[in-house]
Amino acid sequence: MNKLLLSTALMLGFTASAANLDEFKSGTGRIDIAGGTAHIPVMKQAAQNIMKVNPKIKITVTGGGSGVGVQKVGEGLVEIGNTGRALKDSEVDKYGLVSFPFAIDGVAVVVNPENNVAEISTADLKKIYAGEIDNWKTLGGSDAKITIYAREDGSGTRDTFEELAIDKGETSASANIINSNGAMKSAIAQDQNSIGYIGIGHLNDEIKGVVLDGMVPSQANASNGDYKITRLLYMNTKGEPKGIVKSFIDYIFTEDGAKIIESAGYIPVAQKP
Repeated sequence: MNKLLLSTALMLGFTASAANLDEFKSGTGRIDIAGGTAHIPVMKQAAQNIMKVNPKIKITVTGGGSGVGVQKVGEGLVEIGNTGRALKDSEVDKYGLVSFPFAIDGVAVVVNPENNVAEISTADLKKIYAGEIDNWKTLGGSDAKITIYAREDGSGTRDTFEELAIDKGETSASANIINSNGAMKSAIAQDQNSIGYIGIGHLNDEIKGVVLDGMVPSQANASNGDYKITRLLYMNTKGEPKGIVKSFIDYIFTEDGAKIIESAGYIPVAQKP
């Protein structure tokens, strides 16, 4: 995402709430949500708030990655399919999907905190993931083999990383494949010689964000455009949403929703007109 798009998204502001928790106090229904794992903290907290107001409404939230989100919502298995990337034209045409971008997230390159390498160029990063650089000593680190971790095919985080961080480069067949941001965090935290990537919202003391071509990974820098490895997070529905599904999506764009998004480490985006 370029700086202009980021600035435009943030300048839109939030209009008066189209839905608030009072709207959920009556009625019943069920919403099943699946897909991108970066979305889970936001979706779960919103679901908990709604179900606390009205226990007759049931909302389930599972992951699986962006590809799973597209497939499940397209096949009618869930009401909302989350993706960490924009839908492909072929997906829209095949399933008749409608997208609702709700947050900006950066994708950070991460290493174990014990690793003394703090900055990597995108050129070297591309070589690491291609298997051309395989020892930390080449980058000024210890004499140890680099352990590569990558997300699964269909992951929005992986799509963003490969598109923007390694310039559409390849990922070595020897890479260890991880199926969620949470699992990636655990893997990097436990492997001193590891390298991987994760949504900036998941950064904490267990892992170390790497400065990439002088860009420091932080949500503030993703917000102002100084960090350019960024993406939008989307909710997607099969056709225009109705009933409590529409109310749920509208709730994400309220001031309450914005607070949930910010507490998860992401940057809220105003609802598209």
